Amino acid sequence: QVQLVESGGGLVQSGGSLRLSCESSKDIRRLNVMAWYRQAPGNQRTQVASITQGYNTNYLVSVKGRFSISRDNAKNTVFLQMNSLKPEDTAVYYCNAREVYGPVERQYENEYWGQGTQVTVSS
Repeated sequence: QVQLVESGGGLVQSGGSLRLSCESSKDIRRLNVMAWYRQAPGNQRTQVASITQGYNTNYLVSVKGRFSISRDNAKNTVFLQMNSLKPEDTAVYYCNAREVYGPVERQYENEYWGQGTQVTVSS
């Protein structure tokens, strides 16, 4: 199975920046999609950003222009650069990997999760 370990969370003031890292035990070139999710207390876990094997990216509308996802294949690491942070960005951030397998007529998807890293943005 795939192990994902996040790091880089912390406490920052509104308007500040953080860079989160997610290191995978598996070659991330073998994982179809890498993504970052976040979950605040009482809320659903929501995808913040994703990046594919082909480097296509998607962002939650509310973070677009402020957050940037990237990958370093040599380090098996995915990053989330977070700029202009707002208090509403406060959450536990989780790394996610999706692995698609099986024949084209019936494919399955495994998901792997890290343990999360806390991001707190003070006003």
